[in-house]
Amino acid sequence: MDFGAYGVFIVAGVLAVQFFLSTRNRAYWGAILPVAYIVVLTWMLISERMENAIAYVLYLLLGLLFLIAEWQSGRKYLYKKRKNELDKMKTLDLK
Repeated sequence: MDFGAYGVFIVAGVLAVQFFLSTRNRAYWGAILPVAYIVVLTWMLISERMENAIAYVLYLLLGLLFLIAEWQSGRKYLYKKRKNELDKMKTLDLK
């Protein structure tokens, strides 16, 4: 499985989309890409486009690790943004 020079940009784009989806009000949006990733890798294993089961497990774990890390980062960003907005509202109410 060789991505070439554009692979880095594709991975960065996917992680950026994952971060964006994770910052939506519903946390479920952040589950779209990990589920799609699992489906695509499983399809690749079944259709014998993947070398072996060990490669499947390694790609699956590594990819999910990054996607879940981006999901957590996006959720933290959203909570911090909400907290800042509430602090601003409280500050304006006190004056």
